[in-house]
Amino acid sequence: MTDPLATTLETLYRSESGRVLATLVRLLGDLDLAEESMHEAFAAALESWARTGVPEKPRPWLISTARFKAIDVIRRRARFDGAHDALAAHIESGLDDAPADLEESGDPEIEDDRLRLIFTCCHPALPPEAQIALTLREVCGLTTEEIARAFLVTPPALAQRIVRAKARIREASIPYEVPSPDELPERLNAVLHVVYLVFNEGYSAAAGAEVTRAELSGEAIRLGRLLAELQPEPEVLGLLSLMLLQESRRAARTGPAGELVLLEQQDRARWNRGQIAEGIALVERALATGRFGPYTLQAAIAAVHAEAGTAAATDWGTIVSLYDQLLQVQPSPVVRLNRAVAIAMRDGPKAGLALIEELLDQGGLGTYHLAHAAQADLFRRLGRTAEARASYEKALVLARQAPERQFLKERIRQMGQE
Repeated sequence: MTDPLATTLETLYRSESGRVLATLVRLLGDLDLAEESMHEAFAAALESWARTGVPEKPRPWLISTARFKAIDVIRRRARFDGAHDALAAHIESGLDDAPADLEESGDPEIEDDRLRLIFTCCHPALPPEAQIALTLREVCGLTTEEIARAFLVTPPALAQRIVRAKARIREASIPYEVPSPDELPERLNAVLHVVYLVFNEGYSAAAGAEVTRAELSGEAIRLGRLLAELQPEPEVLGLLSLMLLQESRRAARTGPAGELVLLEQQDRARWNRGQIAEGIALVERALATGRFGPYTLQAAIAAVHAEAGTAAATDWGTIVSLYDQLLQVQPSPVVRLNRAVAIAMRDGPKAGLALIEELLDQGGLGTYHLAHAAQADLFRRLGRTAEARASYEKALVLARQAPERQFLKERIRQMGQE
């Protein structure tokens, strides 16, 4: 296998494996079998494409190959259990009937296989956090470590949630099928949370060499648009608005060498004005209904940033007021942290620092590197250099993204010179 092929396959896996898996689950009706056959298809691609080259349409090739691999698996099982023989024959008989592109087809309610499978995994028989963890891992391709970071839990604890969720699906014989229209609303909150977490990982990667993962944030926005067509509820519009407004800053968030650029230092001329205009229009629609929730409030905060011509012109008073409202509907430690930072920008670093120290004393954010980084920045602004350095060092121990680590190291170096 040549290096270019290795790179191509790695890129394809990151961008396409979730959609390939979702289509396979629809075609095979079995998540474990779909996973196994998909991985065998990628393995087959290593050998086949080295000889024949990468096909013009890689995703249909992978789906078709995976289906044949699935039949092989079922045939092997049928040697021990005759019931599998009929299943293999059923799958094999449908090969010629499948659409040529083996992609989105058929269902008028949910046109996209991946969105369909997200709704399916968000089944009310599973605990809400298990729904989200399972979907992020199996459908969206996030690693256990990435999901654990989003939930602020340890990877082993998160892995157990996923194992229990999959066991529950098997034991309760929960079908992988499209929910009826009257069932969609009760699953919508979990689906929105999944899309939100996928976007967050794309907007600020948990680990790795880059600040962002464009394939994830792009996919989350695509799913958000599908959701807005399917269920144009205020919070769906609010989430899509939030993602567009955050994504509008992508080009300005890194420097020429891939280094992290903080919001206050970004070149706002590089912000995507088309995404900003669309995002603001969506959040205004959501706010006008009076039935909005946390995603719309976060979008409203992002809109205030987007409308400020310079960092100094940011309306921090409005942002604090919006965080006050957000805290009422979503009283999480991370929201409290963001509110504390906004208060520091409005009232001065001393006011914000007191709130962050209180949060850290409560223990909920002890392993969250951004909490220590925010504390360090306020210490720095107050001229408390030794304390700033200590907090930056705590953040560095916890950070796993290379540009963030480089940024923290540079701040520590600066603290050593003062």
